[in-house]
Amino acid sequence: MQDLKKQPFNAYLDFPPENLIERIWQELRRAPHDRHHDWKRPALASVGLDGTPQVRTVILRDADVDLWTLTAYTDARSAKCSELIQYGAAQLVFWSARLNWQLRVTSTVVVHTDGIQVSNAWAKVSQTHASKDYLSELAPGSVLLQNHGEDKAVAKGSNASNASNASNASNGDHYLAVLSFQVQSIDWLALDREGHCRARIFHDGQIVALTP
Repeated sequence: MQDLKKQPFNAYLDFPPENLIERIWQELRRAPHDRHHDWKRPALASVGLDGTPQVRTVILRDADVDLWTLTAYTDARSAKCSELIQYGAAQLVFWSARLNWQLRVTSTVVVHTDGIQVSNAWAKVSQTHASKDYLSELAPGSVLLQNHGEDKAVAKGSNASNASNASNASNGDHYLAVLSFQVQSIDWLALDREGHCRARIFHDGQIVALTP
């Protein structure tokens, strides 16, 4: 670990710099349970199957400091599932206006479409209004068409493929999938008019101070 007690870290932080990892994970663990927390809705960036960048907002469901994992849910038929299965990696970007902190979290990703993770997640979600998000007959991104004043939809392109691929993963009554992000590194940026701070943090506890 580099000596973070040197400027500018020691001047900026309101806690001992060696506690930076603990402080970041404290906020990450709080976010899933606080609907007002800025980090509850990170941006998930991945590579599309066509090679183009894809970014969308997800809901952070869990943060495990011991395992260094983050969890989100999605529809098993969504394009992001195919992308994450194909490439196995992604970034989550968090911004907090309260802290003036940005995190860029680089992770490997496992998409769970069955098993205990999905069963436990569905047991919770099925008791909430959010359950309808995973019960739709239409895959996310299905094209809606107008027909005699009624909305109808057809699945086209990759979404049709996703719907087919998810047929065995829907557990018969829902399409919930669990995204498990194994954090490899965290790029932390703190903005301050007196001087910005930046560091890259690794799973083994190494912290490398960077130029903002």
